[in-house]
Amino acid sequence: MRENVKICTAEDVPALAAVENACFSRPLSEGQIRSLIQSENTVFLGTREGERLVGSVWVQIVLDEGYIGNVAVLPECRRRGLADGLLRALDELARDRGLRFLTLEVRAGNTPAIRLYEKNGYLRAGFRPGYYSAPKEDAVLMTKEFEHDE
Repeated sequence: MRENVKICTAEDVPALAAVENACFSRPLSEGQIRSLIQSENTVFLGTREGERLVGSVWVQIVLDEGYIGNVAVLPECRRRGLADGLLRALDELARDRGLRFLTLEVRAGNTPAIRLYEKNGYLRAGFRPGYYSAPKEDAVLMTKEFEHDE
């Protein structure tokens, strides 16, 4: 795992919730995060600056498929390569666990995020009309496939 990216534990729940609250109009609550983090099928990765958690990504693993929930970096910490580091660490996790793909939805109007995902090898795989609320917006489905030796 990348040096500043670590798997999160239950003690990280308040910091993860703070990142969610700073980044999303409909953030996960501490209770939702705690429930997800206790699931054997969900992994949260966090990146830190010093001791402070400043970004995270989480993924639910179903068999050999990875469904990314949220990628988030505190607004004041963006444009420093932290999201790239989270996605590279997630790639490492996906390869280690033998996943065939990682997939996510992103707001159609979130051009910086779409560019980030494209730069990291995600391709547009579909469109979900009216997927998001608060505010209502379409989603672009993006997927990254991994090849494994059979």
